[in-house]
Amino acid sequence: MAYADLPEFLDRLEKDGDLVRVKAQVDPHLEITEIVDRVVRAGGPALLFENVLGSKLPLAMNVFGTQSRMAKALDVDSLDAVGARIADLLKPELARGFAGLRDAMSKLGQLRDVPPKRVRKGDCQDVVVKGDKVDLMTLPALHTWPDDGGAYFNLGLTHTKHPETGARNLGLYRLQRHDRRTVAMHWQIHKDSNAHHAVAERRGERLPVAIAFGCDPVVTYAASAPLPSDIDEYLFAGFLRQDRVEMVDCVTVPLQVPADAQVVLEGWLEPGERRPEGPFGDHTGFYTPVEPFPALTIDCMTMQKKPVFQSIVVGRPPAEDGPLGKATERIFLPLVRLMIPDIVDMDMPVEGVFHNCVIVSIDKRFPKQAHKVMNAIWGAGMLSLAKLIVVVDADCDVHDYSQVAWRAFGNVDYTHDLAHSVGPVDHLDHASYQQFWGGKIGVDATAKLPAEGYTRGWPEMIEQDPAVVARVTARWKEFGLS
Repeated sequence: MAYADLPEFLDRLEKDGDLVRVKAQVDPHLEITEIVDRVVRAGGPALLFENVLGSKLPLAMNVFGTQSRMAKALDVDSLDAVGARIADLLKPELARGFAGLRDAMSKLGQLRDVPPKRVRKGDCQDVVVKGDKVDLMTLPALHTWPDDGGAYFNLGLTHTKHPETGARNLGLYRLQRHDRRTVAMHWQIHKDSNAHHAVAERRGERLPVAIAFGCDPVVTYAASAPLPSDIDEYLFAGFLRQDRVEMVDCVTVPLQVPADAQVVLEGWLEPGERRPEGPFGDHTGFYTPVEPFPALTIDCMTMQKKPVFQSIVVGRPPAEDGPLGKATERIFLPLVRLMIPDIVDMDMPVEGVFHNCVIVSIDKRFPKQAHKVMNAIWGAGMLSLAKLIVVVDADCDVHDYSQVAWRAFGNVDYTHDLAHSVGPVDHLDHASYQQFWGGKIGVDATAKLPAEGYTRGWPEMIEQDPAVVARVTARWKEFGLS
């Protein structure tokens, strides 16, 4: 069953011994980061800071910090279970490969048994503060790393809608707190909310924005998912939680937010309004530079009577956003295979921050199939930002980096087995010599075929005799080895 709200999920974690309440006073300036970073790297529990300096709101952290906790947030035994549900839904289309893509997208768009449901009242509006009474300083913003440009809200679910079509977008963007009523909107060049804002500015119109904190964990995940622009994140959240998400009209802007949100900020973006944003220690593990971003004035703040705030620490991997990215990898694998049916499995290493490296396995059937797959990945949605693609044979476990490294180091002739390309890269990529685009490389680590020009006869891998393996396994205890 879906969780009613964030506190219900936290209660579940506490009952499972997977949450610790921190009663000692903690400082949101660097100290919380150090605590959370140590716990995340140790694979530790979720944290509920009950005494945050400068705020009366308890702060939930590391809620998604392990893959098991991420699966629990989605109410499944493993992250692959959700991907299996999508695969079952799309089975006929998957069998037809790329030809079935249009039908599959249509079918995903027809999940009308779980659309968001509008309700008249929501707990998120138990307390309403407007105008000059709004004070963002009462919320536990984090100054995460020493050289950050200020304090940030790192898990705000940002709602906008297209000024012409009315299509809603839910995104997850960092928010720098400039003062009591202003936050910077760090939506990047490839994001739908950025496109909404660009259309509004071209029309000389202001854009309504609503930011929700502390939502049901499935909704929070859905905000991070790389969905096609024509699929509503709340429809997707309903599919994941197998129950409709209740939405309530905002108080001062023509948008809707989850009725169970803990805190909501509402405001309008005026055309041309920008402020310097950053630096910020981001998920790349490096500081991103100061750039001008839209500055949102908050006209209204609503919240529950006893709200729980939620945030996240990002930085050098591993960090809490790692399991969120792994959830996307496993959930969206069926859709990736629909677009590129050659792919057997896929892994996006956390160390590659989910766009610097993609490892895929293929059941190789024809010459240069690995190169075909590389080019297909560089043309597939947000996967187009991938800088390094490693292709291995289907008998290689893409999640076993030792296996992958052995193939990639030993199966490659750099004269023949590399593909070089130029294309878009992530907004935060500091290595590209020009922002937004740069060089990419693909590595063909598959066994080579004579038709690819390899005439020496590809050698067989060393494998033990299966009968010996079975015999030793049966006698293992006799050897006195643990």
